[in-house]
Amino acid sequence: MAEIKNITILGAGMMGPGLAQIFAVKGYNVTLWARRAEVLPGVIETIKSNLNLMAENGIGKAADIDSIIARVKTTDNFEEAVADADFVEEAVGEKLELKQQFFEKLDRICKPEAILATNTSVISITEIASTSENRHRIIGTHFWNPPYLIPLVEVVPTPDTSEATVNATMELLSDCGRKPIHVKKDVPGFVANRLQHALWREAISIVERGIADPKTVDEAIRYSFGFRLPILAPIENADMVGTQLTWNIHSYILKHIENSTEPSPLLKEMLDSGKLGFPSGSGFYDWNDEKIAKSKRALQEYLIKQQGTNEKDYL
Repeated sequence: MAEIKNITILGAGMMGPGLAQIFAVKGYNVTLWARRAEVLPGVIETIKSNLNLMAENGIGKAADIDSIIARVKTTDNFEEAVADADFVEEAVGEKLELKQQFFEKLDRICKPEAILATNTSVISITEIASTSENRHRIIGTHFWNPPYLIPLVEVVPTPDTSEATVNATMELLSDCGRKPIHVKKDVPGFVANRLQHALWREAISIVERGIADPKTVDEAIRYSFGFRLPILAPIENADMVGTQLTWNIHSYILKHIENSTEPSPLLKEMLDSGKLGFPSGSGFYDWNDEKIAKSKRALQEYLIKQQGTNEKDYL
């Protein structure tokens, strides 16, 4: 694999600016592409705002922001965006056909040694790569939002992805201060989303069945196992209490836990009645602009405080 110097980000939506920021902070040359030129100035302002907020909280230096921004080039010209790319990170719409079209084109026009990565959160990487010829260089790299504050990146190879592509991707992400994990099998949802939505399924089922109201469910998570999750995650916890106790508990409880393979009927009822969460002002909770802003701000402040506090070196 050639040395990686030039990074291209495809897509200027929810993830694009944060992805560009991660690589630019580390010193890589970054090109961010968007379909519409008019959105590109906003990308730079978003990155500046993120960097200023982090500097105000002791992460990075305000004096470095201008030089970081200078490393980010924006364009609406696709061929120009990828011409010199050593690593391409696709972050366009979450539709299989769309991503296949992008990777077919990337595979044709990018230089042969370039790594082509997709930021899909659930779509099979194997399916995305299936219509491309040089599938050895296509890989999944699922960042979490906001990517500059959440360190995890799920690195997902396909059966055709080369070991060199996996290794180079893992090294690049580690170099940028991320926490890459190697997902050994390409399955829908990868690792973290499978875990997350298993919890969501049970949480919504508890509300649906009248066991507890939404606030009680959230508080049960926040103030019990959720409180310790950043330090004590499930597999380590199973070892801590012992696999015998874990087996005993599972032998009794698993038959009582939600195992539906379809979305909750309660969710369908909410959709039909226009309860869409933040977008509509009501969902499981009632929302207004002040409450929405407070929720987003609390998350951002928490994530900033968590930077560098969750490293464990004894496993």
